[in-house]
Amino acid sequence: MSTPVVVITGASQGIGAAIAKHFAAELPGVRLALVARNEKNLRAAARACAKLGASAEVFLCNVADEASVTAMSAAVTQCFHRVDVLINNAGKFAGAPFLDMTTAMFDSQIADNLRSVFLVSQAFVPAMVKRGRGDVFNMSSIAGLQAYPNGAAYCAAKFGVTGLTKVMRAELKDKGVRVCCVHPGAVWTPSWDGSGVPTERMMPAADIAAAILAAHRMSRRTVVEDIVLRPQLGDL
Repeated sequence: MSTPVVVITGASQGIGAAIAKHFAAELPGVRLALVARNEKNLRAAARACAKLGASAEVFLCNVADEASVTAMSAAVTQCFHRVDVLINNAGKFAGAPFLDMTTAMFDSQIADNLRSVFLVSQAFVPAMVKRGRGDVFNMSSIAGLQAYPNGAAYCAAKFGVTGLTKVMRAELKDKGVRVCCVHPGAVWTPSWDGSGVPTERMMPAADIAAAILAAHRMSRRTVVEDIVLRPQLGDL
């Protein structure tokens, strides 16, 4: 098989950018479709991947918006003709006590973290099914396995990603498409800047990327259903 085409949402920084760079470094000639809203950061990530030997193209998209996803998926398909690996990494966190949470805050978290996975998967998975081959990685969270205070919307969204992934796996396992749910704990990304939390309490984003690539490299007879990663020193 020729080098894979990999779509990574939320690829402009943090875990998404780390995934892109790791795939670029470890899979010679890999072709990357980098998706996000921040054009400046996205292009910087693409340049870094190109220096590592990958072919990296930038696609601006609001993955919570159906029309934007439709346009993005058409552009990716026109550019690369197929997608072998889809990594639904895009997401956003905003915490608030349940009693203080507004409907707008709740809807925004559901859209950014759950609706986005549904829309992007619906855009690319049918072609995988038609070819009888593909890998999908949905980024949930430890918050998609256990609840915590001030995380009503985020936990609801990530529990939703966990459930959606289970349904996708059940429906697609006999169609050649592997579906994996990734549950990271605290990972050091730019969003933690100024938080006061020491970096040594968190995992490096590169480790999340390495776990995903290892799962992708498994024999097609094997699927890694869930990847759970936590900081060695325990949850924050």
